Amino acid sequence: MAMSLPHQIGALSGTSLTAETGGVSCEVPAKGSSATSAMWRTPMTNLKVSVQKTGTEIDRVSPSPSPPMSPMMGGGMRPDLSVACQALMEAQVDEVVEREYKVRNSSAKEKGVPVFVMMPLDSVKMDHTVNRKKAMNASLQALKSAGVEGIMMDVWWGLVERDAPGEYNWGGYAELMEMAKKHGLKVQAVMSFHQCGGNVGDSCTIPLPRWVVEEMEKDPDLAYTDQWGRRNFEYVSLGCDTLPVLKGRTPVQCYSDFMRGFRDRFENLLGDTIVEIQVGMGPAGELRYPSYPEKDGIWKFPGIGAFQCYDKYMISSLQGAAEAFGKPEWGHTGPTDAGQYNNWPEDTNFFKKEGGGWNSQYGEFFLTWYSEMLLNHGERILQSAKAIFEDKGVKISVKIAGIHWHYGTRSHAPELTAGYYNTRNRDGYLPIAQMLARHGAVFNFTCVEMRDHEQPQDALCAPEKLVRQVALATQEAQVPLAGENALPRYDDYAHEQILQASSLNINDQSGDREMCAFTYLRMNPDLFHPDNWRRFVAFVKKMKEGKDANKCREQVEREAEHFVHITQPLVQEAAVALMH
Repeated sequence: MAMSLPHQIGALSGTSLTAETGGVSCEVPAKGSSATSAMWRTPMTNLKVSVQKTGTEIDRVSPSPSPPMSPMMGGGMRPDLSVACQALMEAQVDEVVEREYKVRNSSAKEKGVPVFVMMPLDSVKMDHTVNRKKAMNASLQALKSAGVEGIMMDVWWGLVERDAPGEYNWGGYAELMEMAKKHGLKVQAVMSFHQCGGNVGDSCTIPLPRWVVEEMEKDPDLAYTDQWGRRNFEYVSLGCDTLPVLKGRTPVQCYSDFMRGFRDRFENLLGDTIVEIQVGMGPAGELRYPSYPEKDGIWKFPGIGAFQCYDKYMISSLQGAAEAFGKPEWGHTGPTDAGQYNNWPEDTNFFKKEGGGWNSQYGEFFLTWYSEMLLNHGERILQSAKAIFEDKGVKISVKIAGIHWHYGTRSHAPELTAGYYNTRNRDGYLPIAQMLARHGAVFNFTCVEMRDHEQPQDALCAPEKLVRQVALATQEAQVPLAGENALPRYDDYAHEQILQASSLNINDQSGDREMCAFTYLRMNPDLFHPDNWRRFVAFVKKMKEGKDANKCREQVEREAEHFVHITQPLVQEAAVALMH
């Protein structure tokens, strides 16, 4: 019979160790730590890591204003015991993880939904090095021990190609990829062609490449523009997709060259460690217009947003479409009666339910053109991405925004201003799903954790109904659906909603269909809080069991508690390190 962990260490040291009532815990440093001693003690039942928030959430891994907990050090144990304790603890964790991995991969067809975790937005610093390397290493090891499939990381255009066109610095990302590989984690790499800063959850600022910003300053029409002339510099306007406006290259050529550079640099990891390429196509990496910018208080939830078609390149396209339609007078401007960013549908003539312009011949013409411009943008970039990563063993995915407010109205105004031609009379998500299906891409959708009754009912929010509509559209188009939570949630209530949504039990045709993956927002100190971590581990196990799991929920909870117990020192170290 195998000896318990304390007995193994006692045998190694030649010392008799007697466990106190309640068991024995050992605090150990992570690999590479400089700590040289450890201490046996009775486990603390109320062990917590205090995290003070500066706002409604902590989305970026940042220093805590309160003193972090430090590992207790003792002088009564031989120095070699710390090494033994660390090695044995890691061996136990690795053994459990390896055994589970083998069981999970023993069948030809896996069931369940693999869980990925989003990395902090600033995982790579401006000097091209990994941010908080020690914390990152401990955190990745903790995630792996919990059964997480992998991580999602933003590969910022504004960092890699910052200084000059065609000059790529992959430093930091190369190290981060190797860290993921070392821990046996898969990677979803996001080609982030947008600015970081100014959107929900953005907690740091990473602008577009300097030379791109210079070109936009010379020609402000390269930026999306609203009807009041306000410019948005988050992402280059899709109106100039095919024009050589960026130092002799088109924006799409720049995106293609960047993806090709990524492929060439990380070819040895494609299909093995790197399993998915999510192609950014707009603000926040989503295929949409920047219709609801939070920066400077321009937009506030649940405003309807504003159309972004007033730069000269978009207007030129609109003019051509209007002339082809036989109504050249419709090509001079977008709707002038669509209200302002923070209006509600009934405040405007264009979006109101009775006699609104959205439901007129002009409204149908404009909204068709506006939404098709977005679809064509996605099509152009996907064609390139598919060719670049063909036969490399990676999935291609595209993220679509979960715009659930005013969903219960007839016009669905916030979706229309974002470029999704979805109304009570028209399915705006089926054309997107069909476009993705043509290129074999994954439809990645947000707000999967939300319930209708949690949202302001006066704004007729309906995230559950929206997720169901998207699930039906992807089912009809036969395109894989993946999910994300839109806001950080650590409670069982949100986890249960994600489990339900990811099972895709929407109709009799659903069969064995489930989401192909779920990405959890986001790795930060809150995630490693003992209570949150326990719930998260149980959530990951339930997701992996799938909708047809034979295990009862109580058994999954017990297994999760086992994982939490054996990884407690590692998780504590990750939490403490992340707060420094």
